[in-house]
Amino acid sequence: MKFETEGSMELMSSGTQIDLAVDGPRATVTFHTESGINVMSLAVLERLGEVVEELSRKTDVRFCTLKAAGKVFIAGANIKEMAGFTPEDGKHLSVRGNAVMDALARLPCVTVAVINGAALGGGCEITLACDFRIAVPSAKIGLPETNLGLIPGWGGIGRMARVAGSQAARRLAFGGVPISADEAKACGLVDQVVPPDELDAAVEKLFKSLVRGGPRAIGLAKRVLLGGDEPEAFRECFTGDESREGMGAFIGKRAAAWMEG
Repeated sequence: MKFETEGSMELMSSGTQIDLAVDGPRATVTFHTESGINVMSLAVLERLGEVVEELSRKTDVRFCTLKAAGKVFIAGANIKEMAGFTPEDGKHLSVRGNAVMDALARLPCVTVAVINGAALGGGCEITLACDFRIAVPSAKIGLPETNLGLIPGWGGIGRMARVAGSQAARRLAFGGVPISADEAKACGLVDQVVPPDELDAAVEKLFKSLVRGGPRAIGLAKRVLLGGDEPEAFRECFTGDESREGMGAFIGKRAAAWMEG
């Protein structure tokens, strides 16, 4: 199956789009569409993969916000598109989706998903690939794929179990019923629930709470959290200037250069 076809590009131009904006150490990824209802399709998945790849090359970016303009974060997948899939089409979509979500999870910068509305199916899987999740009280979060005779195919079942526990993963994947933002916070799926007009302040406060961590060290810690070799990651700490600066600043009783944010 080809993912970048003329049909895919047409879907991209008429449906959900993704913009990337970078301002110094901060990056913002925004999903948007004219209807205000963001939906994942093959083309949108490919675009997200391009954005993530571009972010991976921007070594100066320390923090990245993923958010949506409109009524939802992402309402789910393009079901009409998937209805015509063959079994091999389904496998290819899952393989590609897993690759994009894994790349998002591996970004060395800190990522936070701002959930302004429904985050369902593929939208939920995107938030699970981020480091943190902040939601508005009205948000609904879930994996409704089994309602369609499908399963989450982009690593969402495993990530849900790791983030919120195996029982929460079973409840969300088996029943396919979304949960509220407060329920998501109670099981650890969401870190904070704040009113819509406080989202920006909550993201800023989160980033400020992490500014003391060395950017390279944070990236290495993320790698270990994803199952990477801890002794090797620790060895790499001593291959660059960051650890020398950090330890030198500690000994000299001053702030490390990166702490200015």
